[in-house]
Amino acid sequence: MNEFMRYNEAGNRITFDIPEGVRTPWFENLGEIPRTLEYFGGTIYEKISETAAKYPNYIAFDFMGKKVTYKKMKEQIDRCARSLRTTGVREGDRITIAMPNCPQAIYMLYATNAVGAVANMIHPLSAEKEIEEYLNMSNSISVVTLDQFYHKFEAIRENTCVINIILASIKDELSRKIRTGYMLTEGRKIEKIPKDAPVIQWDSFIKLGTACSYRFTVKRRAEDPAVILYSGGTTGKTKGIVLSNLNFNALSEQVIAANPMFRPGDKMLAAMPLFHGFGLGVCIHTMLSQGGRCILVPRFTPKSYGKVLVKNRCNFIAGVPTLYEALLRLKKMESADLSCLKGVFSGGDSLSIELKKKCDAFLYDHKSVVQIREGYGTTECVTASCLTPPAMHKEGSIGVPFPDTYYKIVEPGTDRELAPGEEGEVLIAGPTVMTGYLDMPEETAATLRKHDDGLTWVYTGDLGKMDSDGFLFFKGRIKRMIISSGYNIYPAQMENIFDAHEKVQMSCVIGVPDDYKMQKVKVFVMPKNGMPKTKIEEDALKSELLDYACKRVAKYAMPYDIEFRETLPKTLVGKVAYKQLEDEELKKIEEGKDD
Repeated sequence: MNEFMRYNEAGNRITFDIPEGVRTPWFENLGEIPRTLEYFGGTIYEKISETAAKYPNYIAFDFMGKKVTYKKMKEQIDRCARSLRTTGVREGDRITIAMPNCPQAIYMLYATNAVGAVANMIHPLSAEKEIEEYLNMSNSISVVTLDQFYHKFEAIRENTCVINIILASIKDELSRKIRTGYMLTEGRKIEKIPKDAPVIQWDSFIKLGTACSYRFTVKRRAEDPAVILYSGGTTGKTKGIVLSNLNFNALSEQVIAANPMFRPGDKMLAAMPLFHGFGLGVCIHTMLSQGGRCILVPRFTPKSYGKVLVKNRCNFIAGVPTLYEALLRLKKMESADLSCLKGVFSGGDSLSIELKKKCDAFLYDHKSVVQIREGYGTTECVTASCLTPPAMHKEGSIGVPFPDTYYKIVEPGTDRELAPGEEGEVLIAGPTVMTGYLDMPEETAATLRKHDDGLTWVYTGDLGKMDSDGFLFFKGRIKRMIISSGYNIYPAQMENIFDAHEKVQMSCVIGVPDDYKMQKVKVFVMPKNGMPKTKIEEDALKSELLDYACKRVAKYAMPYDIEFRETLPKTLVGKVAYKQLEDEELKKIEEGKDD
């Protein structure tokens, strides 16, 4: 247990002491946000239960037009928990939840926690081999997924320890009116499941709970594991990140403290996926643990996001930069009234200065009284641990740390703290720091390191700097660095420059292997006004951008080529998949050698 963490006398609330010698200049810039908070001392299930008792008739979430109250949600969670106990799930077991943002996913998340098991959250669209890896890494004994994904799981089931596959269906949570339309369109595309398939259908699963007449909840501590999320799939070895009850409950208190305009009943557009810390930690658990209302979006597209935002008059929205870039281009958003917004948050990837300016202008033009607020975090801390204050902003900054959260900039790989304004590796400490990587003690020891100040710090692998006021400035991934002729080039900085050009919608900068320079720079550009229609237009635009870069980029960092794309590839959470572009270039090089 963190030595600065203390339970109150009743044992149900936790506070943290501010360690001596830890530099906290941002505390003077938090305005009405407190320096330290009091946290719930139980599980995420117990926290939800407390909120449901306080706001039983408030709407917990909306799903495709159907509303569910906190009272009804709690009843469904308990029914699922009883059923899990009946199927043999016990304390410490792992249950894989592979679902989009839908009611059954929420019920199963908290039911899993209620019986003392750990929720292993994965993307249902993952490839079969990826699913197999996630199931085996977690040693999951049960899987909860949708009927449309059954065949993927059945194909790899015999290679895992999975005992039960529980199948839900989107249609079961729809109103009668919408269900008919769904079955005529999406429902017809679902491949039929054999009648003798070794699965438990959702209705049958829920009925199993009637056999559980004994106590179904298991007493667990705040520090016990609650959720496993995954990271590193696009940049290196996939790692399971083990997060505790306290991690999620602390995050929810911090997010609300950093947004004093929040009121119970406020609506959050929950489109970010459940397998991602941003979606699960901020859009779902923070809202449901504080009396908020989640507008669940099961299948995300910029078009659907914009439609749901306007129709439901959401108060809070969260997304990655690529989402906001796409919203700016939606014709249906031209007449949107966004005066309902209280908070607009960007995270998960770097938001360029120019894209922020475009977003802020868009919000202003559509009657919003708020601007986009950038945050920063890592899955090792659930998600965001730093956010731009409501009434304070510095250009290029991603804000100040949350209450009880500490940031330190050190010489990469060391514990030597750098002075304000110096660039180095970003370190984070606080109550949302993970318990460790799943069954990876060496990787855990390399990432979580205890310093002389008594705090355990996460080595993020990110570059940044902090000014004397405590505002953080993100500079990019340490690993995402191009070395050309011995010079270090940071793609995020280059992308900021290209994104500022009036004819560029978005850019991505990568390093391409080169025998002479080691790496050379290539830029992929999404033109704002559409793809050049002729070779002459393409050459003219390329020449214009290169001339523009010449005046703003060092000679050693100049790109050798600019390639235009209608769209840039995205990862599962909507970040630009620069690794995919790098792989494409490597393949071209290998094919050229073969020729």
